[in-house]
Amino acid sequence: MSTTAGAFLAGGIAACGAVTATHPFETVKIRMQLQGELQDKGHQPHHYRGPIHGVSVIVRNEGVRGIYRGIGCAYIYQVLLNGCRLGFYEPMRDTLTKLIFKDGKTQSLGVNMFSGAASGILGAAAGSPFFLVKTRLQSYSPFRPVGTQHRYRNAWDGMTQIYRGEGVRGLYRGVGAAMIRTGFGSSVQLPTYFFAKRRLMKHLGMEEGAPLHLASSTASGFVVCVVMHPPDTIMSRMYNQNGNLYAGVFDCLAKTVRTEGFLAIYKGFLPHLTRILPHTILTLTLAEQTNKLIRKLEGRFLPSAALKTV
Repeated sequence: MSTTAGAFLAGGIAACGAVTATHPFETVKIRMQLQGELQDKGHQPHHYRGPIHGVSVIVRNEGVRGIYRGIGCAYIYQVLLNGCRLGFYEPMRDTLTKLIFKDGKTQSLGVNMFSGAASGILGAAAGSPFFLVKTRLQSYSPFRPVGTQHRYRNAWDGMTQIYRGEGVRGLYRGVGAAMIRTGFGSSVQLPTYFFAKRRLMKHLGMEEGAPLHLASSTASGFVVCVVMHPPDTIMSRMYNQNGNLYAGVFDCLAKTVRTEGFLAIYKGFLPHLTRILPHTILTLTLAEQTNKLIRKLEGRFLPSAALKTV
């Protein structure tokens, strides 16, 4: 890995590249999670029936701009989230491993998962206001509305309206759900990626390069989606709520399952998977390449003593 600052930068750049390609499916996922909110099964609308159908409906009614609503906030959020996730993971893992096992090279699944979760939680807390506005921008539709509709001209207008109406606390509405959701996902993303990478190198003889990065990140992306989707659904609903429809994470979970059934927490799973697989693949693969570039730059401009401490 690069220095902490270098890894933060590499993670942020890689995530921005990935989100550009996968943002449309994130928009569909959010709308599917919100459609039929707290309505009995027989009375739920099905405006968006899957990733491809959802994209086609939105593009047909709202144009390409509709499918890319909130992309500016998404970039800022991804820089903060994945910068923290990739920048702080290795320093945390190395420090904890040395404290517990006295050897930083020891691999511990528990330490790896804790480091992944902690670094992800830091990123989620830092980027929560941007994810809040992004969710509300993406859920808004003048043609086929789902959930509570928030009419913001742009991201700045959304931030301003929320701050004027609810203060700083309003900007951090749902941050608990975001931290749980990202903690779940981050606890398995990097540990699964590096676990798959080691096993593929050991048992299949794969070497460092794009094919290994692609296979490892595919395995990681699938596990992340399965683990993270239920809290992701809860987070989308808490971010999009108007007033105090939900008192908290567990209240939202209870109301959703009681009214719509257990499988409601997996609404939008397919577009989420369609988004998160390429997103994880692109983020981790691009991060590997960007990290190599930053290492070269650091080697050229930073003193060797600073690099030895990494």
